[in-house]
Amino acid sequence: MNNEHEQAKRDDWQTALYEASYRYSLAVSELHKANPWPDNPVLAQAISTLATDLWDRSFSVTEIISAFREAVANLPPYAAGDEVRP
Repeated sequence: MNNEHEQAKRDDWQTALYEASYRYSLAVSELHKANPWPDNPVLAQAISTLATDLWDRSFSVTEIISAFREAVANLPPYAAGDEVRP
Protein backbone atom coordinates (compact mmCIF):
# COMPACT_ATOMS: atom_id res chain seq x y z
CA MET A 1 0.00 0.00 0.00
CA ASN A 2 2.84 2.39 0.81
CA ASN A 3 4.36 1.91 -2.64
CA GLU A 4 1.03 2.77 -4.25
CA HIS A 5 0.79 5.92 -2.13
CA GLU A 6 4.34 6.96 -3.03
CA GLN A 7 3.68 6.28 -6.71
CA ALA A 8 0.50 8.36 -6.58
CA LYS A 9 2.47 11.24 -5.03
CA ARG A 10 5.08 10.99 -7.79
CA ASP A 11 2.36 10.87 -10.44
CA ASP A 12 0.72 13.97 -8.95
CA TRP A 13 4.07 15.77 -8.92
CA GLN A 14 4.72 14.88 -12.57
CA THR A 15 1.23 16.02 -13.56
CA ALA A 16 1.81 19.35 -11.77
CA LEU A 17 5.12 19.81 -13.62
CA TYR A 18 3.55 19.14 -17.01
CA GLU A 19 0.59 21.40 -16.19
CA ALA A 20 2.92 24.27 -15.20
CA SER A 21 4.87 23.86 -18.46
CA TYR A 22 1.63 23.76 -20.45
CA ARG A 23 0.26 26.93 -18.80
CA TYR A 24 3.53 28.78 -19.42
CA SER A 25 3.65 27.74 -23.09
CA LEU A 26 0.01 28.73 -23.57
CA ALA A 27 0.61 32.17 -22.03
CA VAL A 28 3.70 32.75 -24.20
CA SER A 29 1.76 31.67 -27.29
CA GLU A 30 -1.05 34.11 -26.53
CA LEU A 31 1.46 36.92 -25.94
CA HIS A 32 3.14 36.04 -29.24
CA LYS A 33 -0.17 36.32 -31.10
CA ALA A 34 -0.95 39.69 -29.48
CA ASN A 35 2.58 41.15 -29.71
CA PRO A 36 2.30 44.85 -30.65
CA TRP A 37 6.06 44.98 -31.43
CA PRO A 38 6.77 42.43 -34.18
CA ASP A 39 10.42 43.57 -34.29
CA ASN A 40 10.81 42.27 -30.72
CA PRO A 41 10.13 38.52 -30.84
CA VAL A 42 8.27 37.27 -27.81
CA LEU A 43 9.93 33.87 -27.56
CA ALA A 44 13.47 35.17 -27.06
CA GLN A 45 12.25 37.59 -24.39
CA ALA A 46 10.21 34.89 -22.67
CA ILE A 47 13.07 32.39 -22.59
CA SER A 48 15.52 35.02 -21.36
CA THR A 49 13.14 36.10 -18.61
CA LEU A 50 12.48 32.48 -17.69
CA ALA A 51 16.22 31.84 -17.35
CA THR A 52 16.73 34.86 -15.09
CA ASP A 53 13.62 34.00 -13.04
CA LEU A 54 14.98 30.48 -12.53
CA TRP A 55 18.30 31.93 -11.38
CA ASP A 56 16.39 34.28 -9.02
CA ARG A 57 14.80 31.14 -7.53
CA SER A 58 18.19 29.56 -6.74
CA PHE A 59 18.75 27.36 -9.75
CA SER A 60 22.43 27.59 -10.70
CA VAL A 61 23.65 29.02 -13.98
CA THR A 62 25.09 25.57 -14.74
CA GLU A 63 21.73 23.86 -14.09
CA ILE A 64 19.87 26.37 -16.27
CA ILE A 65 22.30 26.15 -19.19
CA SER A 66 22.35 22.35 -19.00
CA ALA A 67 18.55 22.17 -18.99
CA PHE A 68 18.24 24.51 -21.99
CA ARG A 69 20.88 22.56 -23.92
CA GLU A 70 19.13 19.27 -23.18
CA ALA A 71 15.78 20.73 -24.22
CA VAL A 72 17.22 22.02 -27.50
CA ALA A 73 18.88 18.67 -28.21
CA ASN A 74 15.60 16.82 -27.58
CA LEU A 75 13.50 19.07 -29.81
CA PRO A 76 14.45 17.74 -33.30
CA PRO A 77 13.52 14.12 -32.50
CA TYR A 78 10.25 15.31 -30.93
CA ALA A 79 9.44 17.48 -33.96
CA ALA A 80 10.26 14.60 -36.35
CA GLY A 81 11.55 16.94 -39.03
CA ASP A 82 8.69 19.45 -38.89
CA GLU A 83 9.68 23.09 -38.33
CA VAL A 84 6.32 23.89 -36.70
CA ARG A 85 3.46 21.70 -35.50
CA PRO A 86 1.36 20.81 -38.58
